[in-house]
This record gives sequence, structure tokens and C-alpha cells, in this order.
Amino acid sequence: MTESGAEPDAVLITRFGEALWMERGLSENTLGSYRADLRDASAWLTRHAAGLSGASRADVQAYLASLVNRQLKPRTSARRLSSLRQFFQWAAREAILKTDPTALIEAPKLGRPLPKTLSESEVEALLNAPDLATPEGIRDRCMLELLYATGLRVSELISLSADQIGMAQGVVRVVGKGNKERLVPMGEEASDWIGRFLKEARPELLGRQQCNAFFPTRRGGGMTRQAFWYRVKKYAHLAGIRAPLSPHTLRHAFATHLLNHGADLRVVQLLLGHSSLSTTQIYTHVARERLKALHARHHPRA
Repeated sequence: MTESGAEPDAVLITRFGEALWMERGLSENTLGSYRADLRDASAWLTRHAAGLSGASRADVQAYLASLVNRQLKPRTSARRLSSLRQFFQWAAREAILKTDPTALIEAPKLGRPLPKTLSESEVEALLNAPDLATPEGIRDRCMLELLYATGLRVSELISLSADQIGMAQGVVRVVGKGNKERLVPMGEEASDWIGRFLKEARPELLGRQQCNAFFPTRRGGGMTRQAFWYRVKKYAHLAGIRAPLSPHTLRHAFATHLLNHGADLRVVQLLLGHSSLSTTQIYTHVARERLKALHARHHPRA
């Protein structure tokens, strides 16, 4: 438990977020998720116990049980526990708390869902959906082509600046999670679309405005993740794609299609910027499921 005069939960959550940023260089989106999880736990624990700083193992277990009653998905509950565990480990390490109440709480065992992806024909339809008669359409086509050609995360795509695009070398220099840098080849098709975007669309979108973002809006700023995601959903609708999408759909398609065409798993790991090969291996399951589906559909004795 804390000593008398312990800091309020809100202050501890802020300090924890700053420590995560300093130690691990996490993105603002990831830090925001941690903060949201801890604020939810703090609010419940303040109503039913002594807040985060005074929580016992029984209190944390009661909070986790409340998530089930609120009908949250098991994966969400597991993430909340993970956030709490990291917070309490940090607080114990910093001698803010004497004990870690999550130390003996086991995380639920969850099956790993296969990422949602698209067939090659669906990707082709999505790429062809933007209206190329407008500068916005050329920009969006270029963004989609680059996303599919490189497997970038959406956050990496929208934060690109001109000095990260190596047209002569045909590569994109990406700063990913944890400020790790990687070089990703982009291929001729994406390079051609970047050239067209720079010549026909970007000057018209900006006018006399200056913008560091490689893909600007007419307002002179970079596109947000939410705005780009809205546009992806619009183009999917225009392309007649009814499969559920996520902001990482083209990233998943990039990895799955590479493996379907014989790419080495470790090469895909490097291109995606995964620190662990186990994270990339989920795509081998996607490729295997697609092969099984094709076999079942076309083999006379399937």
C-alpha cells in the first residue's frame, strides 16, 4: 500500500505515461490507450475501493469481474489487465507502492484472431476507386498504392515527410514504433504514382501554403488517421467490397500476398518492422487458410 500523502491517481497515471515515453518511445496513440485503460480502472476502484494507489489484489479482481458484467470483449479485458500490470510494476519499481496487486493474477488465455485481409482482386478494385480527375483522388490513389506496396502502418503513412521518400533509390525510410527506423522498397508502381502526385496534385492541394507532411490536405496540414480511414471505407464501398475492414487491412494484404507468392517470413518481418518473428507468423496462418479455401473450392475430391 502507499504511504500517507500518496499522490492522486491522475498524477500517477501522468507520471507513468511520461515514464513509458522516456523508456520505450511509445507513440501518442499507444500512450493514449494506456491512459484510457488506467482512468477507467481508477474511476471504478475509486468508487468501490481506494483507487489505484490503494488497490488490493481482490480489488483488481473485482474490477476485472466488472468488465465481464459490462460485456466487454475478453481481449479488451486482457488489455486492461496488461495496462494495470505495467502500471503497478512501474509503481512498485519506483517505490510508489510497496506491492504489486496484479503479481498473482493470471492473464486470460486468448486465441489469436486472424487479421482481416483482402484478395488481390479486391485490392485492385480498391486502388482503382479514387477519382483521378481531382487532386484529392490522385493523392488518395498514391497513398493507397504506397500503403499496399510497403505495408506501412497508417500512422507511418500519414506522418511521412518528403525527405523520407527516396525516389532515386526506390525506398521509403520509415520511423516506426519505438522510433525504430527501417528502409522499405516501394516498387515501380508506387514510385510512378508518387511522381504523378508530386507533379499533378500536391502543388494544387497546397497552393502557396507550406506543409511538412508529404500527403497534405487543402487546408495545408497533414491528413489525420481518422480522415484517411474514412476515405478508405468510402473507396471500399465504391469498389463493392463488403468484407469488414480495419485501418491495417492493406498492411495485412501486403504481408499475406507476399507470403502467398513465396516470400521468406523473415523478409516480411523486416519489411513490416516487427521486433518479433512470432508477430509476423500470424500471416502464415492467413496464407494457409487461403490455400485451404482454394483447395476446397477447386479440387474434385476436396
